[in-house]
Amino acid sequence: MRKTNKRVESIEIVHPHAAGLDIGAREIFGCIPPDRDGETVQVFGTFTPDLHRLAEWLVANRVNTVALESTGVYWIPAFEVLEARGLKVYLVNARYIKHVPGRKSDVQDCQWIQKLHALGLLMGSFRPDEEMCALRAYLRHRADLLQHRAAHILHMQKAFQQMNIQLAQVLRDITGETGMAIVRAIVGGERDSVKLAQLRDYRCKSSEATIAKALTGNWKAEYLFALKQALALYDFYSQQIAACDAQIQQQYSTMKPRWEVPLEQSTESAPAYQAKKSKNAYGVDIQAAIIRLTGVDIAAVCGIGPSLAQTILSEIGTDMSKWPTDKHFASWLGLAPHNDISGGKVLRSRTLPTHNRAGQAFRQAATSVAHASSALGAYYRRKRAQGGPLFAQVATAHKMARIVYFLFKYHVQYQDIGAAAFEHKQHEREVAALRKKAAKLGFTLSAPTPIEGLT
Repeated sequence: MRKTNKRVESIEIVHPHAAGLDIGAREIFGCIPPDRDGETVQVFGTFTPDLHRLAEWLVANRVNTVALESTGVYWIPAFEVLEARGLKVYLVNARYIKHVPGRKSDVQDCQWIQKLHALGLLMGSFRPDEEMCALRAYLRHRADLLQHRAAHILHMQKAFQQMNIQLAQVLRDITGETGMAIVRAIVGGERDSVKLAQLRDYRCKSSEATIAKALTGNWKAEYLFALKQALALYDFYSQQIAACDAQIQQQYSTMKPRWEVPLEQSTESAPAYQAKKSKNAYGVDIQAAIIRLTGVDIAAVCGIGPSLAQTILSEIGTDMSKWPTDKHFASWLGLAPHNDISGGKVLRSRTLPTHNRAGQAFRQAATSVAHASSALGAYYRRKRAQGGPLFAQVATAHKMARIVYFLFKYHVQYQDIGAAAFEHKQHEREVAALRKKAAKLGFTLSAPTPIEGLT
C-alpha cells in the first residue's frame, strides 16, 4: 500500500507572551506560557496586595498581554491594576471562550484562556478611556437611582388605591406640581378633599370639583403610614439624584476637549436645545459640555437630544478609530443584520440580541422620530411602510449610528435637510433606477406630456 505524506499546518502563536486569568470572588487563577521558569499556574487572592503581587508575577515572567473573562464586576479591580502596570488587558466575553471547542473544566479555565489568547482566538471587548469610564459610571449610577425612585412612586399609588383615593385617574402624573402638593398635604395631616383640591395647579386639566371627588376615601392609618414612608424615600432618592448631577457636572469640568478648538469657535456658546421640561432632567448643561468635549453637537441629530447624546458619548467615547468603518460600528452596536448563509443563499437575516446600552439609546432615539418633520422622520415612516415598526426602528437607529460615527470621525456639523427634501431626493433616486432598468431592457423612459384642457 502506498503511503501519502500529509502535512498538517499548525496554528501559529500570535501572542507568545500571553497570560490567562480566571477571576472569581475569592480567588484568581493565573496561567503563564509553559516555556517560563517555575509553575505555570498560580492562585492569588482578591485583596489589593494580592492583585499587585499578581501583576509583579506576570511582569517578572515577561508577560505583556493578559486575557480575562468579564465575570460580573469582579474583573474591574484586576483590570485596573494590570493596566496601570503597563500590561495590555483583553476583557473577553465568556461566550467567545465557550464557542471555541476543546477541553475545559473549572480547574483548567486559566490554562484554556491562556491558550486561546496566545493563539489569537480571543477578541477584547471595547472599553472607553478612563475619563469616559468615570462619566459612564456616574450616568449608570444615576439611572439606577431613577429606577429605585420609580418603585416608591408605585408604592404611593398603591397606598392611594388601597384608600380608594383615585388620584391617578384625575392626574396624569402624581409626581407633578399638583400631585406632589396634594401628597405632601395629606402626609402633613390634611383630610378635607375640598381644601386638597384647591392645591390644583392652573395647568391641570381636571377641575377642582373632579379632584375633590377623587380625593374622597377611607383614611386608614396603616395606608397613610405606607404613603408617608414612600414619600420620604422618594424625596431621599431625589436628593441623591441631585447630588449625582453635581458630581457629573464636576466630572465634565475636569475633562479636557478631545479636539483642537479653533480660535473662531473658542468663545462661541452652544445653541439652546428646545425640549420639554422633564422631572428627570439633568441639572447640567449637557449640550454645551458635549460640544466643548467633542467639537460637534450630536444632540442636534433629530431624536437624540442632550440626554441620549450624553449616554451615547459615555458608552462609545470619541475615538472612532476603534472601529475601521461605520459598518463595524453598527455591528458592534447590534444594529447590523446577521445573515445565515448556506450554499451562497441567505437563509435568514436578523439582528442578534444584545445588551449594548449605546445601541439601545439609538433605538430609543429612532422611535421618537416617528412623527418628526425631518429627514430621519421621513426615513422612519418609509421603512415602517416597508417592514413594520420594528424594522423601521432598527433601520433608523442604524442610520443615526452612521451619522454619529461620521460626526465624531470627521468633526463636521449635522444639518437636517427636512422631510420634503428627503422625499424629493428619494423620488429622484427611484426615477434614476427606473431609467436604468428601462435602458437595460431596451426601452426609453420619458415623462408623460400633459394634455391641454385637463387638470
